[in-house]
Amino acid sequence: MSRRRTISALFLAPLFWIALFVPASADVRLPAVIGDHMVIQQGQPVAVWGWAGPGEKVTVALAGTSKEVRASDAGKWRAVFDPLKTGPAPLELTVRGENGPDIVVRDILVGEVWLCSGQSNMEWPLSATLAPTPEILRADHPGIRLFLVPKRPADRPQEDVDAKWAPCGPDSVASFSAVAYYFGLDLHQKLGVPIGLIESAWGGTNIEPWTPPAGFAAVPEVQSILTAQEARYGEFRQALKKDLPQWETWLQDTQKALAANALLPPEPANGQFPENPYETPRAPTALYNGMIHALTPFAIRGAIWYQGENNRSDGLFYEKKMQALIRGWREVWKLGDFPFYYVQLAPYNYPFNNKEAAPGDVPDQALLPHIWEAQTNALRIPNTGMAVVTDIADLNDIHPRNKKDVGHRLALWARARTYGEKDLVPSGPLYRAMAIEGDAVKISFDYAAGGLMASDGLPLRWFEIAGDDRVFYRAAAEIAGETVVVRSARVPAPRAVRFGWNQLAAPNLVNRQGLPAPPFRTDNW
Repeated sequence: MSRRRTISALFLAPLFWIALFVPASADVRLPAVIGDHMVIQQGQPVAVWGWAGPGEKVTVALAGTSKEVRASDAGKWRAVFDPLKTGPAPLELTVRGENGPDIVVRDILVGEVWLCSGQSNMEWPLSATLAPTPEILRADHPGIRLFLVPKRPADRPQEDVDAKWAPCGPDSVASFSAVAYYFGLDLHQKLGVPIGLIESAWGGTNIEPWTPPAGFAAVPEVQSILTAQEARYGEFRQALKKDLPQWETWLQDTQKALAANALLPPEPANGQFPENPYETPRAPTALYNGMIHALTPFAIRGAIWYQGENNRSDGLFYEKKMQALIRGWREVWKLGDFPFYYVQLAPYNYPFNNKEAAPGDVPDQALLPHIWEAQTNALRIPNTGMAVVTDIADLNDIHPRNKKDVGHRLALWARARTYGEKDLVPSGPLYRAMAIEGDAVKISFDYAAGGLMASDGLPLRWFEIAGDDRVFYRAAAEIAGETVVVRSARVPAPRAVRFGWNQLAAPNLVNRQGLPAPPFRTDNW
Protein backbone atom coordinates (compact mmCIF):
# COMPACT_ATOMS: atom_id res chain seq x y z
CA MET A 1 0.00 0.00 0.00
CA SER A 2 1.34 3.43 -0.91
CA ARG A 3 2.17 6.05 1.72
CA ARG A 4 -0.54 8.37 0.38
CA ARG A 5 -3.23 5.69 0.55
CA THR A 6 -2.13 4.66 4.04
CA ILE A 7 -2.42 8.24 5.31
CA SER A 8 -5.89 8.50 3.79
CA ALA A 9 -6.94 5.16 5.29
CA LEU A 10 -5.79 6.20 8.73
CA PHE A 11 -7.43 9.63 8.85
CA LEU A 12 -10.40 9.38 6.49
CA ALA A 13 -11.70 5.79 6.42
CA PRO A 14 -12.75 5.66 10.10
CA LEU A 15 -14.74 8.88 9.61
CA PHE A 16 -16.53 7.39 6.60
CA TRP A 17 -17.66 4.26 8.38
CA ILE A 18 -18.66 6.20 11.47
CA ALA A 19 -20.83 8.45 9.30
CA LEU A 20 -22.36 5.43 7.55
CA PHE A 21 -23.17 3.26 10.55
CA VAL A 22 -23.68 5.58 13.53
CA PRO A 23 -26.86 7.67 13.52
CA ALA A 24 -26.41 11.41 13.90
CA SER A 25 -29.24 11.43 16.41
CA ALA A 26 -30.94 8.82 18.54
CA ASP A 27 -33.23 7.74 15.71
CA VAL A 28 -33.81 4.02 15.49
CA ARG A 29 -31.80 2.28 12.77
CA LEU A 30 -31.87 -1.23 11.27
CA PRO A 31 -28.99 -3.17 9.71
CA ALA A 32 -28.87 -3.32 5.92
CA VAL A 33 -29.78 -7.01 5.82
CA ILE A 34 -33.18 -6.13 7.33
CA GLY A 35 -34.71 -4.08 4.54
CA ASP A 36 -37.27 -3.88 1.78
CA HIS A 37 -37.57 -7.04 -0.37
CA MET A 38 -35.76 -9.27 2.14
CA VAL A 39 -36.47 -12.96 2.66
CA ILE A 40 -36.93 -14.29 6.19
CA GLN A 41 -35.85 -17.87 6.81
CA GLN A 42 -38.94 -19.97 7.47
CA GLY A 43 -39.03 -22.27 10.46
CA GLN A 44 -36.37 -20.34 12.42
CA PRO A 45 -36.82 -17.72 15.14
CA VAL A 46 -36.85 -14.28 13.50
CA ALA A 47 -34.34 -11.85 14.99
CA VAL A 48 -34.85 -8.12 14.40
CA TRP A 49 -32.10 -5.91 15.75
CA GLY A 50 -30.62 -2.47 15.40
CA TRP A 51 -29.54 0.69 17.13
CA ALA A 52 -31.24 3.50 19.04
CA GLY A 53 -30.50 5.92 21.84
CA PRO A 54 -29.17 4.38 25.07
CA GLY A 55 -32.09 3.00 27.04
CA GLU A 56 -34.62 3.98 24.35
CA LYS A 57 -37.82 1.94 24.11
CA VAL A 58 -38.27 0.32 20.72
CA THR A 59 -41.51 -1.28 19.49
CA VAL A 60 -41.26 -3.88 16.74
CA ALA A 61 -44.30 -5.25 14.89
CA LEU A 62 -44.21 -8.21 12.48
CA ALA A 63 -46.89 -10.59 11.18
CA GLY A 64 -49.51 -9.47 13.70
CA THR A 65 -47.20 -9.64 16.69
CA SER A 66 -45.71 -6.68 18.54
CA LYS A 67 -42.77 -6.65 20.93
CA GLU A 68 -41.25 -3.92 23.09
CA VAL A 69 -37.55 -3.88 23.91
CA ARG A 70 -35.10 -1.32 25.26
CA ALA A 71 -31.77 -0.40 23.81
CA SER A 72 -28.71 -1.13 25.92
CA ASP A 73 -26.34 1.51 27.23
CA ALA A 74 -24.42 1.01 23.99
CA GLY A 75 -27.56 1.78 21.97
CA LYS A 76 -28.17 -1.78 20.74
CA TRP A 77 -31.52 -3.58 20.80
CA ARG A 78 -32.89 -6.95 19.65
CA ALA A 79 -36.33 -8.53 19.38
CA VAL A 80 -36.98 -12.18 18.53
CA PHE A 81 -40.22 -13.47 16.98
CA ASP A 82 -41.54 -17.00 16.68
CA PRO A 83 -40.76 -18.87 13.45
CA LEU A 84 -42.87 -17.99 10.42
CA LYS A 85 -44.18 -20.05 7.53
CA THR A 86 -44.09 -19.06 3.91
CA GLY A 87 -47.30 -17.51 2.65
CA PRO A 88 -48.83 -15.93 -0.47
CA ALA A 89 -48.73 -12.29 0.68
CA PRO A 90 -45.67 -10.15 1.44
CA LEU A 91 -45.27 -8.94 5.03
CA GLU A 92 -44.38 -5.60 6.55
CA LEU A 93 -42.14 -4.88 9.52
CA THR A 94 -42.64 -1.69 11.58
CA VAL A 95 -40.06 -0.39 14.02
CA ARG A 96 -40.91 2.58 16.25
CA GLY A 97 -38.63 4.39 18.64
CA GLU A 98 -39.28 7.22 21.06
CA ASN A 99 -37.73 9.71 18.65
CA GLY A 100 -38.04 10.18 14.94
CA PRO A 101 -40.30 8.59 12.33
CA ASP A 102 -41.31 4.94 12.16
CA ILE A 103 -39.30 2.57 10.02
CA VAL A 104 -41.46 0.45 7.73
CA VAL A 105 -39.85 -2.45 5.88
CA ARG A 106 -42.02 -3.58 2.97
CA ASP A 107 -42.34 -6.50 0.58
CA ILE A 108 -40.92 -9.12 2.95
CA LEU A 109 -41.14 -12.77 1.90
CA VAL A 110 -40.75 -15.88 4.03
CA GLY A 111 -38.83 -18.75 2.48
CA GLU A 112 -35.33 -20.18 2.29
CA VAL A 113 -32.14 -18.12 2.76
CA TRP A 114 -28.67 -19.24 1.68
CA LEU A 115 -25.25 -17.67 2.10
CA CYS A 116 -23.11 -17.92 -1.05
CA SER A 117 -19.39 -17.35 -0.50
CA GLY A 118 -15.90 -18.06 -1.77
CA GLN A 119 -13.49 -16.60 -4.30
CA SER A 120 -13.73 -15.74 -7.99
CA ASN A 121 -15.67 -18.76 -9.26
CA MET A 122 -18.41 -17.97 -6.74
CA GLU A 123 -18.19 -14.24 -7.45
CA TRP A 124 -18.27 -14.81 -11.23
CA PRO A 125 -21.31 -12.87 -12.49
CA LEU A 126 -24.09 -14.14 -14.68
CA SER A 127 -23.12 -11.53 -17.29
CA ALA A 128 -19.78 -13.34 -17.88
CA THR A 129 -21.12 -16.87 -18.40
CA LEU A 130 -21.96 -18.82 -21.56
CA ALA A 131 -24.54 -16.96 -23.70
CA PRO A 132 -25.55 -14.65 -20.83
CA THR A 133 -27.97 -12.31 -22.59
CA PRO A 134 -30.97 -14.65 -22.93
CA GLU A 135 -30.38 -15.98 -19.42
CA ILE A 136 -30.37 -12.46 -18.00
CA LEU A 137 -33.48 -11.45 -19.92
CA ARG A 138 -35.32 -14.55 -18.63
CA ALA A 139 -34.25 -13.91 -15.05
CA ASP A 140 -37.46 -12.18 -13.98
CA HIS A 141 -38.13 -14.03 -10.73
CA PRO A 142 -39.67 -11.75 -8.08
CA GLY A 143 -39.75 -14.71 -5.67
CA ILE A 144 -35.95 -14.75 -5.62
CA ARG A 145 -34.24 -11.94 -3.72
CA LEU A 146 -30.57 -10.96 -4.01
CA PHE A 147 -28.28 -9.34 -1.43
CA LEU A 148 -24.78 -8.48 -2.66
CA VAL A 149 -22.25 -7.72 0.09
CA PRO A 150 -19.54 -5.23 -0.96
CA LYS A 151 -15.88 -6.12 -0.59
CA ARG A 152 -14.29 -4.95 2.61
CA PRO A 153 -11.59 -6.35 4.91
CA ALA A 154 -11.63 -5.22 8.54
CA ASP A 155 -9.50 -5.64 11.62
CA ARG A 156 -12.50 -6.26 13.87
CA PRO A 157 -16.05 -7.60 13.44
CA GLN A 158 -18.28 -5.04 11.74
CA GLU A 159 -21.91 -4.60 12.72
CA ASP A 160 -23.27 -3.68 9.31
CA VAL A 161 -22.61 -3.79 5.58
CA ASP A 162 -23.43 -1.30 2.83
CA ALA A 163 -25.88 -3.36 0.78
CA LYS A 164 -29.58 -3.82 0.07
CA TRP A 165 -31.99 -6.52 -1.05
CA ALA A 166 -33.29 -6.51 -4.62
CA PRO A 167 -35.87 -8.69 -6.39
CA CYS A 168 -34.24 -10.89 -9.01
CA GLY A 169 -34.59 -9.29 -12.44
CA PRO A 170 -32.41 -8.54 -15.47
CA ASP A 171 -30.98 -5.40 -13.87
CA SER A 172 -30.10 -6.94 -10.51
CA VAL A 173 -28.97 -10.40 -11.58
CA ALA A 174 -26.43 -9.52 -14.28
CA SER A 175 -23.73 -8.63 -11.76
CA PHE A 176 -24.75 -11.28 -9.23
CA SER A 177 -23.02 -14.64 -8.71
CA ALA A 178 -24.01 -17.01 -11.51
CA VAL A 179 -23.46 -20.10 -9.35
CA ALA A 180 -25.63 -18.64 -6.60
CA TYR A 181 -28.34 -17.59 -9.05
CA TYR A 182 -28.62 -20.99 -10.70
CA PHE A 183 -28.57 -22.69 -7.30
CA GLY A 184 -31.37 -20.45 -6.07
CA LEU A 185 -33.36 -20.78 -9.29
CA ASP A 186 -33.29 -24.56 -9.07
CA LEU A 187 -34.53 -24.47 -5.46
CA HIS A 188 -37.18 -21.86 -6.25
CA GLN A 189 -38.58 -23.93 -9.11
CA LYS A 190 -38.48 -27.24 -7.24
CA LEU A 191 -39.63 -26.07 -3.80
CA GLY A 192 -42.06 -23.39 -4.91
CA VAL A 193 -41.04 -21.02 -2.08
CA PRO A 194 -39.22 -17.66 -2.03
CA ILE A 195 -35.44 -17.86 -2.03
CA GLY A 196 -33.06 -15.32 -0.52
CA LEU A 197 -29.47 -15.39 -1.76
CA ILE A 198 -26.72 -13.52 0.09
CA GLU A 199 -23.55 -13.23 -1.99
CA SER A 200 -20.41 -12.49 0.02
CA ALA A 201 -17.46 -13.42 -2.19
CA TRP A 202 -14.12 -11.99 -3.31
CA GLY A 203 -11.92 -13.27 -6.12
CA GLY A 204 -8.33 -14.23 -5.37
CA THR A 205 -8.90 -14.79 -1.66
CA ASN A 206 -7.79 -17.61 0.62
CA ILE A 207 -10.02 -19.50 3.00
CA GLU A 208 -8.31 -18.02 6.09
CA PRO A 209 -9.78 -14.48 5.74
CA TRP A 210 -13.32 -15.92 5.72
CA THR A 211 -12.75 -17.92 8.91
CA PRO A 212 -13.88 -16.44 12.26
CA PRO A 213 -11.70 -16.67 15.38
CA ALA A 214 -14.04 -19.36 16.73
CA GLY A 215 -13.14 -21.53 13.73
CA PHE A 216 -9.41 -21.26 14.30
CA ALA A 217 -9.97 -22.01 17.99
CA ALA A 218 -11.96 -25.16 17.13
CA VAL A 219 -9.19 -26.84 15.09
CA PRO A 220 -5.85 -27.11 16.90
CA GLU A 221 -3.87 -27.64 13.69
CA VAL A 222 -4.73 -24.14 12.42
CA GLN A 223 -4.66 -22.12 15.63
CA SER A 224 -1.14 -20.85 14.88
CA ILE A 225 -2.44 -19.04 11.78
CA LEU A 226 -4.58 -16.69 13.86
CA THR A 227 -1.92 -16.40 16.55
CA ALA A 228 0.61 -15.19 13.98
CA GLN A 229 -1.89 -12.68 12.55
CA GLU A 230 -2.68 -11.29 15.99
CA ALA A 231 1.04 -10.92 16.64
CA ARG A 232 1.45 -8.93 13.42
CA TYR A 233 -1.42 -6.70 14.44
CA GLY A 234 0.15 -6.13 17.85
CA GLU A 235 3.41 -5.10 16.18
CA PHE A 236 1.47 -2.71 13.92
CA ARG A 237 -0.21 -1.05 16.88
CA GLN A 238 3.10 -0.59 18.65
CA ALA A 239 4.69 0.89 15.55
CA LEU A 240 1.71 3.18 15.06
CA LYS A 241 1.91 4.32 18.67
CA LYS A 242 5.57 5.21 18.11
CA ASP A 243 5.14 7.02 14.76
CA LEU A 244 1.79 8.76 15.20
CA PRO A 245 3.02 11.77 17.25
CA GLN A 246 5.32 12.94 14.48
CA TRP A 247 2.49 12.69 11.96
CA GLU A 248 0.14 14.60 14.25
CA THR A 249 2.76 17.35 14.52
CA TRP A 250 3.21 17.37 10.75
CA LEU A 251 -0.56 17.58 10.23
CA GLN A 252 -0.90 20.55 12.56
CA ASP A 253 2.08 22.34 10.98
CA THR A 254 0.70 21.65 7.50
CA GLN A 255 -2.71 23.07 8.41
CA LYS A 256 -1.07 26.24 9.72
CA ALA A 257 1.11 26.56 6.62
CA LEU A 258 -1.87 26.16 4.33
CA ALA A 259 -3.85 28.78 6.25
CA ALA A 260 -0.93 31.20 6.06
CA ASN A 261 -0.12 30.36 2.43
CA ALA A 262 3.37 29.47 3.66
CA LEU A 263 5.90 26.84 2.66
CA LEU A 264 4.69 23.36 3.57
CA PRO A 265 6.73 21.47 6.15
CA PRO A 266 8.59 18.32 5.06
CA GLU A 267 6.95 15.01 5.81
CA PRO A 268 8.35 12.91 8.66
CA ALA A 269 11.60 11.17 7.86
CA ASN A 270 10.17 7.67 7.43
CA GLY A 271 7.53 8.99 5.01
CA GLN A 272 4.81 6.44 5.75
CA PHE A 273 2.63 4.93 8.43
CA PRO A 274 3.07 1.33 9.49
CA GLU A 275 0.88 -0.90 7.33
CA ASN A 276 -2.16 -2.37 9.01
CA PRO A 277 -1.92 -6.16 8.44
CA TYR A 278 -5.72 -6.30 8.11
CA GLU A 279 -5.86 -3.87 5.17
CA THR A 280 -5.71 -6.79 2.74
CA PRO A 281 -8.25 -9.42 1.76
CA ARG A 282 -5.64 -12.11 2.47
CA ALA A 283 -5.43 -11.47 6.22
CA PRO A 284 -6.90 -14.23 8.44
CA THR A 285 -10.39 -13.25 9.72
CA ALA A 286 -10.37 -9.97 7.72
CA LEU A 287 -13.24 -10.90 5.40
CA TYR A 288 -15.20 -12.59 8.14
CA ASN A 289 -14.91 -9.32 10.05
CA GLY A 290 -15.90 -7.09 7.15
CA MET A 291 -18.24 -9.23 5.04
CA ILE A 292 -19.73 -12.03 7.19
CA HIS A 293 -20.00 -11.05 10.85
CA ALA A 294 -22.76 -8.47 10.34
CA LEU A 295 -24.93 -11.19 8.79
CA THR A 296 -24.67 -13.71 11.61
CA PRO A 297 -27.78 -12.63 13.57
CA PHE A 298 -29.81 -13.18 10.38
CA ALA A 299 -31.17 -16.72 10.15
CA ILE A 300 -30.12 -18.78 7.13
CA ARG A 301 -30.83 -22.32 5.99
CA GLY A 302 -27.26 -23.04 4.98
CA ALA A 303 -24.25 -22.04 2.90
CA ILE A 304 -22.69 -22.86 -0.46
CA TRP A 305 -18.96 -22.40 -1.00
CA TYR A 306 -16.68 -22.28 -4.07
CA GLN A 307 -13.06 -21.59 -3.13
CA GLY A 308 -9.67 -23.24 -3.01
CA GLU A 309 -7.65 -22.06 -6.00
CA ASN A 310 -5.70 -19.69 -3.75
CA ASN A 311 -5.07 -22.48 -1.24
CA ARG A 312 -3.88 -24.96 -3.85
CA SER A 313 -0.47 -25.39 -2.22
CA ASP A 314 -2.10 -26.47 1.07
CA GLY A 315 -2.77 -29.92 -0.32
CA LEU A 316 -4.28 -32.29 2.23
CA PHE A 317 -4.01 -29.65 4.96
CA TYR A 318 -6.86 -27.75 3.29
CA GLU A 319 -9.27 -30.17 4.96
CA LYS A 320 -8.28 -28.73 8.35
CA LYS A 321 -8.93 -25.23 7.10
CA MET A 322 -12.34 -26.28 5.82
CA GLN A 323 -13.08 -27.74 9.24
CA ALA A 324 -12.18 -24.39 10.81
CA LEU A 325 -14.36 -22.41 8.40
CA ILE A 326 -17.40 -24.65 8.72
CA ARG A 327 -17.19 -25.10 12.49
CA GLY A 328 -16.55 -21.39 12.91
CA TRP A 329 -19.55 -20.31 10.84
CA ARG A 330 -21.79 -22.80 12.59
CA GLU A 331 -20.62 -21.48 15.94
CA VAL A 332 -21.25 -17.80 15.19
CA TRP A 333 -24.65 -18.39 13.56
CA LYS A 334 -25.76 -20.69 16.40
CA LEU A 335 -28.13 -22.61 14.15
CA GLY A 336 -26.58 -26.02 14.73
CA ASP A 337 -24.79 -27.98 12.01
CA PHE A 338 -26.50 -26.17 9.15
CA PRO A 339 -25.93 -27.49 5.59
CA PHE A 340 -22.64 -26.59 3.93
CA TYR A 341 -22.31 -27.59 0.27
CA TYR A 342 -19.23 -26.81 -1.75
CA VAL A 343 -17.65 -27.20 -5.18
CA GLN A 344 -14.55 -29.31 -5.75
CA LEU A 345 -12.00 -27.41 -7.82
CA ALA A 346 -12.08 -27.93 -11.58
CA PRO A 347 -9.15 -29.36 -13.56
CA TYR A 348 -6.95 -26.57 -14.90
CA ASN A 349 -3.58 -26.29 -16.60
CA TYR A 350 -1.69 -24.65 -13.76
CA PRO A 351 1.93 -23.87 -14.75
CA PHE A 352 4.43 -26.22 -13.16
CA ASN A 353 6.33 -23.35 -11.58
CA ASN A 354 4.43 -22.84 -8.36
CA LYS A 355 6.44 -20.52 -6.12
CA GLU A 356 4.28 -20.99 -3.03
CA ALA A 357 5.39 -24.55 -2.30
CA ALA A 358 8.66 -24.83 -0.41
CA PRO A 359 11.41 -27.25 -1.52
CA GLY A 360 10.50 -30.77 -0.55
CA ASP A 361 6.76 -30.11 -0.72
CA VAL A 362 4.35 -31.92 -3.03
CA PRO A 363 5.44 -31.56 -6.69
CA ASP A 364 3.61 -28.84 -8.57
CA GLN A 365 1.72 -31.23 -10.83
CA ALA A 366 0.29 -33.04 -7.78
CA LEU A 367 -0.92 -29.94 -5.94
CA LEU A 368 -4.38 -29.96 -7.47
CA PRO A 369 -5.01 -33.70 -6.89
CA HIS A 370 -4.03 -33.31 -3.25
CA ILE A 371 -6.48 -30.48 -2.64
CA TRP A 372 -9.09 -32.53 -4.49
CA GLU A 373 -8.48 -35.26 -1.94
CA ALA A 374 -8.71 -32.75 0.91
CA GLN A 375 -12.05 -31.55 -0.41
CA THR A 376 -13.31 -35.12 -0.70
CA ASN A 377 -12.12 -35.84 2.83
CA ALA A 378 -14.09 -32.83 4.05
CA LEU A 379 -17.24 -34.83 3.34
CA ARG A 380 -16.51 -36.40 6.72
CA ILE A 381 -17.69 -33.13 8.30
CA PRO A 382 -21.37 -33.55 9.25
CA ASN A 383 -24.02 -32.21 6.88
CA THR A 384 -21.74 -31.39 3.96
CA GLY A 385 -21.88 -32.20 0.27
CA MET A 386 -19.52 -31.73 -2.68
CA ALA A 387 -20.37 -30.86 -6.28
CA VAL A 388 -17.89 -32.34 -8.76
CA VAL A 389 -17.17 -30.43 -11.98
CA THR A 390 -14.40 -32.39 -13.71
CA ASP A 391 -16.58 -32.82 -16.79
CA ILE A 392 -17.45 -29.14 -17.27
CA ALA A 393 -13.99 -27.66 -16.78
CA ASP A 394 -11.87 -25.63 -19.20
CA LEU A 395 -8.21 -26.56 -18.91
CA ASN A 396 -7.23 -23.17 -20.30
CA ASP A 397 -9.56 -21.07 -18.15
CA ILE A 398 -9.49 -21.08 -14.37
CA HIS A 399 -13.05 -19.68 -14.53
CA PRO A 400 -15.09 -22.23 -16.49
CA ARG A 401 -18.07 -20.38 -17.95
CA ASN A 402 -20.63 -23.13 -17.41
CA LYS A 403 -21.95 -22.07 -14.03
CA LYS A 404 -25.45 -23.40 -14.62
CA ASP A 405 -24.48 -27.02 -14.02
CA VAL A 406 -22.41 -26.00 -10.99
CA GLY A 407 -25.40 -24.33 -9.38
CA HIS A 408 -27.62 -27.26 -10.31
CA ARG A 409 -25.26 -29.80 -8.72
CA LEU A 410 -25.10 -27.80 -5.50
CA ALA A 411 -28.90 -27.66 -5.54
CA LEU A 412 -29.05 -31.46 -5.87
CA TRP A 413 -27.34 -31.75 -2.47
CA ALA A 414 -29.75 -29.26 -0.93
CA ARG A 415 -32.80 -30.89 -2.45
CA ALA A 416 -31.75 -34.40 -1.42
CA ARG A 417 -30.24 -33.73 1.99
CA THR A 418 -31.83 -30.52 3.25
CA TYR A 419 -35.27 -30.71 1.67
CA GLY A 420 -35.70 -34.48 1.64
CA GLU A 421 -36.37 -35.28 -2.01
CA LYS A 422 -36.48 -39.06 -1.87
CA ASP A 423 -34.65 -41.07 -4.51
CA LEU A 424 -32.72 -37.99 -5.68
CA VAL A 425 -29.01 -38.81 -6.12
CA PRO A 426 -26.89 -35.76 -5.25
CA SER A 427 -23.42 -37.03 -6.18
CA GLY A 428 -21.45 -38.93 -8.74
CA PRO A 429 -19.71 -42.19 -7.77
CA LEU A 430 -17.59 -41.73 -4.62
CA TYR A 431 -14.76 -44.21 -4.06
CA ARG A 432 -15.59 -46.56 -1.20
CA ALA A 433 -13.21 -49.55 -1.26
CA MET A 434 -10.83 -51.68 -3.31
CA ALA A 435 -10.28 -55.43 -3.53
CA ILE A 436 -7.29 -57.07 -5.20
CA GLU A 437 -8.36 -60.03 -7.33
CA GLY A 438 -5.31 -61.66 -8.91
CA ASP A 439 -3.88 -59.28 -11.50
CA ALA A 440 -6.79 -56.82 -11.19
CA VAL A 441 -8.26 -54.40 -8.67
CA LYS A 442 -12.00 -54.09 -8.20
CA ILE A 443 -13.16 -50.63 -7.13
CA SER A 444 -16.53 -50.12 -5.43
CA PHE A 445 -18.38 -46.84 -5.03
CA ASP A 446 -21.12 -45.07 -3.18
CA TYR A 447 -23.83 -43.39 -5.28
CA ALA A 448 -23.53 -46.12 -7.91
CA ALA A 449 -26.89 -47.82 -7.53
CA GLY A 450 -28.15 -48.91 -10.92
CA GLY A 451 -24.69 -49.17 -12.38
CA LEU A 452 -21.96 -47.00 -13.84
CA MET A 453 -21.22 -45.82 -17.34
CA ALA A 454 -18.90 -43.74 -19.50
CA SER A 455 -20.33 -40.30 -20.15
CA ASP A 456 -19.22 -40.34 -23.79
CA GLY A 457 -19.65 -44.04 -24.56
CA LEU A 458 -15.87 -44.52 -24.92
CA PRO A 459 -13.61 -46.74 -22.81
CA LEU A 460 -13.00 -45.46 -19.30
CA ARG A 461 -9.91 -43.26 -19.06
CA TRP A 462 -7.55 -41.73 -16.51
CA PHE A 463 -7.17 -44.91 -14.47
CA GLU A 464 -3.65 -45.88 -13.33
CA ILE A 465 -2.38 -48.88 -11.43
CA ALA A 466 0.81 -49.66 -9.48
CA GLY A 467 2.51 -52.54 -7.71
CA ASP A 468 4.91 -52.63 -4.79
CA ASP A 469 7.38 -50.45 -6.69
CA ARG A 470 4.85 -47.58 -6.50
CA VAL A 471 5.27 -46.81 -10.20
CA PHE A 472 1.90 -46.04 -11.79
CA TYR A 473 1.04 -47.15 -15.32
CA ARG A 474 -1.94 -46.35 -17.48
CA ALA A 475 -4.54 -49.02 -16.91
CA ALA A 476 -7.52 -50.53 -18.67
CA ALA A 477 -10.75 -50.14 -16.73
CA GLU A 478 -14.02 -51.94 -17.32
CA ILE A 479 -17.40 -51.44 -15.70
CA ALA A 480 -18.80 -54.46 -13.88
CA GLY A 481 -22.24 -53.46 -12.60
CA GLU A 482 -21.66 -51.01 -9.77
CA THR A 483 -17.89 -51.55 -9.72
CA VAL A 484 -14.89 -50.89 -11.97
CA VAL A 485 -12.21 -53.51 -12.62
CA VAL A 486 -8.74 -52.11 -13.30
CA ARG A 487 -5.66 -53.95 -14.65
CA SER A 488 -2.48 -53.56 -16.69
CA ALA A 489 -0.18 -56.18 -18.20
CA ARG A 490 2.73 -54.13 -16.83
CA VAL A 491 1.53 -54.62 -13.24
CA PRO A 492 0.88 -58.33 -12.63
CA ALA A 493 0.68 -57.87 -8.84
CA PRO A 494 -1.27 -54.65 -8.29
CA ARG A 495 -1.40 -52.78 -5.01
CA ALA A 496 -3.02 -49.41 -5.73
CA VAL A 497 -5.19 -47.53 -8.21
CA ARG A 498 -5.49 -43.86 -9.00
CA PHE A 499 -8.23 -42.16 -10.98
CA GLY A 500 -8.06 -38.71 -12.55
CA TRP A 501 -4.92 -38.01 -10.52
CA ASN A 502 -3.66 -35.20 -12.73
CA GLN A 503 -4.62 -31.56 -13.06
CA LEU A 504 -5.20 -32.13 -16.81
CA ALA A 505 -7.47 -35.11 -16.30
CA ALA A 506 -10.72 -35.28 -18.27
CA PRO A 507 -12.25 -38.52 -16.96
CA ASN A 508 -15.53 -39.97 -18.16
CA LEU A 509 -16.76 -42.21 -15.32
CA VAL A 510 -20.29 -41.26 -14.24
CA ASN A 511 -23.27 -42.87 -12.56
CA ARG A 512 -26.67 -43.43 -14.17
CA GLN A 513 -27.65 -39.89 -13.26
CA GLY A 514 -24.77 -38.56 -15.37
CA LEU A 515 -22.88 -37.13 -12.38
CA PRO A 516 -19.07 -37.51 -12.54
CA ALA A 517 -16.84 -39.38 -10.13
CA PRO A 518 -14.29 -37.19 -8.35
CA PRO A 519 -10.58 -38.00 -8.59
CA PHE A 520 -9.33 -40.49 -6.01
CA ARG A 521 -6.46 -42.77 -5.04
CA THR A 522 -6.50 -45.99 -3.05
CA ASP A 523 -2.99 -45.48 -1.67
CA ASN A 524 -1.54 -42.97 0.79
CA TRP A 525 1.95 -42.95 -0.71
